[in-house]
Amino acid sequence: RKAKEPKAVSHNASGWRLFGKTAARDADQTTDFSSAPIAQCVPVPGRRKKLEFEPLSTTALILEDRPANLPAKSEEETQRHKLEYEEMVAGAKKREMKDAQKKKRQMKERHRQEDSISNAMVIWNNEILPNWNTMKGTRRVRDLWWQGLPPSVRGRVWSLAIGNELNITPELYEIFLCRAKEKWRSYSETSSVNNDNGGASLADRESSLDLIKLDISRTFPSLFIFQRGGPYHDLLHSVLGAYTCYRPDIGYVQGMSFIAAVLILNLEEADAFITFANLLNKPCQMAFFRVDHDLMLKYFAAFEVFFEENLPRLFGHFQTNNLTPDLYLIDWIFTLFSKSLPLDVACRVWDVFCRDGEESLFRTGLGILRLYEDVLLQMDFIHIAQFLTRLPDDLSGFEPRFGPDDGLVFFSFQVFSALTKDGNKETERNNSPALRS
Repeated sequence: RKAKEPKAVSHNASGWRLFGKTAARDADQTTDFSSAPIAQCVPVPGRRKKLEFEPLSTTALILEDRPANLPAKSEEETQRHKLEYEEMVAGAKKREMKDAQKKKRQMKERHRQEDSISNAMVIWNNEILPNWNTMKGTRRVRDLWWQGLPPSVRGRVWSLAIGNELNITPELYEIFLCRAKEKWRSYSETSSVNNDNGGASLADRESSLDLIKLDISRTFPSLFIFQRGGPYHDLLHSVLGAYTCYRPDIGYVQGMSFIAAVLILNLEEADAFITFANLLNKPCQMAFFRVDHDLMLKYFAAFEVFFEENLPRLFGHFQTNNLTPDLYLIDWIFTLFSKSLPLDVACRVWDVFCRDGEESLFRTGLGILRLYEDVLLQMDFIHIAQFLTRLPDDLSGFEPRFGPDDGLVFFSFQVFSALTKDGNKETERNNSPALRS
């Protein structure tokens, strides 16, 4: 006759209570493993029979008695642990309440911003945009503009502010887009530019499909909308390709894809191209994209004057580390901060750029340097360059430090007029060779 199989060992009731388990009730039928280290299951005198609550975390372990093979807690120690636990619970509740209040404030601020945007959108659509020419320079419009453009009207306002001095039409865009597609088909058939063509210019080589395709893949990669297969890949490709045919003297320059991408997110295809071409035709952008060294050096020199005047400590630190403005300003100007700043913040910078012109780009640069002055003072050359190339996503405090009445860095219109005087003449002489052809 087979011996009766022993039942599983019952678990210590108080120990299992920590994890919400029920202790075994038939302990009398449990086999006695006297040689096992955990054999003593009889509660010692003074041990709590049950808790007044169900502990929800290991924090409550401080209330438990020690194992049977260790000295029992004294009454004083038990009372102290109880007080410590109560303090921990009170602290947890306080943090939870603080987090709840923070979320409530954030939600309230979000609703306030949504209401503000909604009200502003009505004003822009019903009052300002229909009367743009007469209202664009008024104090009311400029103040409303400074507060931030509603996303639904942002592209339209940018387009009107930048203008269309080149008189580009949607039909002209289609013409240059067709030229670009023909050129890309030719490149695909030959796999490269015809080396036998001695008249091939540098701009022609730079307008190749491979160069534009490579830069598009690196445009806002976290959004996954401009890369191959994304909804805006072909659109961005078309706008950039058409521009290289429209301005073969400039061709495609690395960084243009970010500017075109921001415009595509806010405008229709043809309008994005028109605004893109006119934006790049501005004196500052033309100087940088045509790599006009003399004019670029003048911009850098003017920037350094205001840098040294307003942020002398940081300026001296940059000088000590041989960090010149071209190492970070070029990337900022080429992409209008859309590569270095989070997209939503970059759009706010664009709002101010369209409102105040090119000097706002340099004011923005100085505002960023002041915001991170303490951090940058602790860095060396390499870390500063890396930091300024890709700024932190959390730019809280940026706008308050860069208000419309902030006297920190107001570039003089006269200074930039003097800087760009010669450049403007050159731009006018070479305004649009494609239109003359």
